[in-house]
Amino acid sequence: MATKKAEQPSARPNKYRDGRWSVPSKRAKGYAADRKARVHTYGPKEGKELTDFESGIRSGYLQAQQDHAGMFKYKQALAEGKSKEEAREISRRPWKKRTNGGDAA
Repeated sequence: MATKKAEQPSARPNKYRDGRWSVPSKRAKGYAADRKARVHTYGPKEGKELTDFESGIRSGYLQAQQDHAGMFKYKQALAEGKSKEEAREISRRPWKKRTNGGDAA
């Protein structure tokens, strides 16, 4: 017997699936405004003070890591002969999980 979840396709796809909420340069501008004001300047928490964690996230370091990883995958796909559209799709996919093959001696 199949489950209901398998029978019904999702009404709308997850728009945050690729890991980015906005274009990196636009996100950086918003995060800079948040850090300068020390409060959320947009979204559901607008006006609330930033926590230390949120302030750290807005420093851009973790965001830059993800952006650079996406660019690496994009350029790698282009080098393999993929089209720009295919490379863009590949760059937004999550990394494949490595499995330990157990063939180490």
